[in-house]
Amino acid sequence: MNFKNLQTIYFLGVGGIGMSALARYFVAIGCNVYGYDKTKTNLTTQLENEGVNIHYDEDISLIPNEIKTKQANTLVVYTPAIPTNNKEWLFFKENNILIHKRSEVLGLISQNYYTIAVAGTHGKTTTSSMIAHVLQQCGVACNAFLGGISLNFNSNLVLNSNAKIMVVEADEFDRSFLTLSPDLAIITSLDADHLDIYEDKKTMHKAYQDFTHKIKNQGTLFTKDNNLPYLNLSYTLQTKTYSISESADYQAKNRRISNGNFVVDIKTPKNIIRNVEIGLPGIHNIENALAAFAVADLLQIDNEKIKMALASYRGVHRRFEYHIKKPNLVYLDDYAHHPTELSACILSIKEIYPNKKITGIFQPHLYTRTRDFTNEFAESLSLLDTLILLDIYPARELPIEGVTSQMLLEKVSIKDKKIVKREDVINELKKSEIEILVTLGAGNIDELVEPITEYLTNSK
Repeated sequence: MNFKNLQTIYFLGVGGIGMSALARYFVAIGCNVYGYDKTKTNLTTQLENEGVNIHYDEDISLIPNEIKTKQANTLVVYTPAIPTNNKEWLFFKENNILIHKRSEVLGLISQNYYTIAVAGTHGKTTTSSMIAHVLQQCGVACNAFLGGISLNFNSNLVLNSNAKIMVVEADEFDRSFLTLSPDLAIITSLDADHLDIYEDKKTMHKAYQDFTHKIKNQGTLFTKDNNLPYLNLSYTLQTKTYSISESADYQAKNRRISNGNFVVDIKTPKNIIRNVEIGLPGIHNIENALAAFAVADLLQIDNEKIKMALASYRGVHRRFEYHIKKPNLVYLDDYAHHPTELSACILSIKEIYPNKKITGIFQPHLYTRTRDFTNEFAESLSLLDTLILLDIYPARELPIEGVTSQMLLEKVSIKDKKIVKREDVINELKKSEIEILVTLGAGNIDELVEPITEYLTNSK
């Protein structure tokens, strides 16, 4: 596919975080970009302001004529999250109009670059945005397609006309990451997820094994040492490990907190870099920073420059993002939607704010994920002092009989817990004494962030 000849691009599901980065890319190279999405959001509004023509009704008449008449200089891109009964999807299939997965297009773009791909069930967005930020700060031009809005770039897309390196998230959903052939890959974690796609953990691990075989000859894999038993790396591949453990090639040692931030000493295969400040809380983010440091070190960037770049990293929208940070009141928001992510977030809050009461508002994401990890979710949510549980956000799924928030609530062991409708959350907060509040989830719970922030700011 020659992207230079493309004129009209149509996105089916343009409002997704990965899709929107691609849409922005094609706008930047001068294409006419159109798209459909089910719901108008802040992100789709931003895309419209940037020149993307978006409609919100399943209406075939709104698809550009160039697309419908199969002109050679057009491209249709879709997200696998689009349901197969979508009218526009059916139109494309019935009329034999070739449509490409987002991951396929990303794979084609990446062929022109030295590609750094970040895979894993947790930490992809933070790690990839850290790498992009470190490279930029150290004077190494790169392009980056991110799965979240980087607070440093204020975007999920980073473009540089001089870039020879591309940083990209390698998404395991629907095996999308197998369209990539990276020069350098990172696998952050291998906790079970997307079992609606993989059926079981073993099958998911096999997909990650397949991903390691996509790494180019003479390429490198960075992963945590505890992932190695599941990757079955029985062929020649340069592999480096990173972890807080003593056995890894890149280690974080002497962890401490200074001015609310973590500080560590990083031991590399060659030396020790002392007093590295990491602006995000949690052991998982120390390890994400280690991965970013290791990648930059492999690219032969000066270690002191890497250290300075990490200290200026601000994070990603909806990843442990503070909205209120006062001595008597803290409110933060996090995208956590898997039990491991929930535990990491809540335990990080406990470490930073010991002896403070933590109230969590959680919106489960997907019926299948709630069903598959009910006990694990209950264990994670029981780390809170108070739980406000919302109804399950269905996303692309239909309800499953017996899988409800009430089912989950009954398994949570803390006493102070209840189910609340999303529209009643502010009223519920008016009855509560809040010290630390955290909103958690990957659905539309983010729409509560602004009204919660406004209420708490005006009430204290």
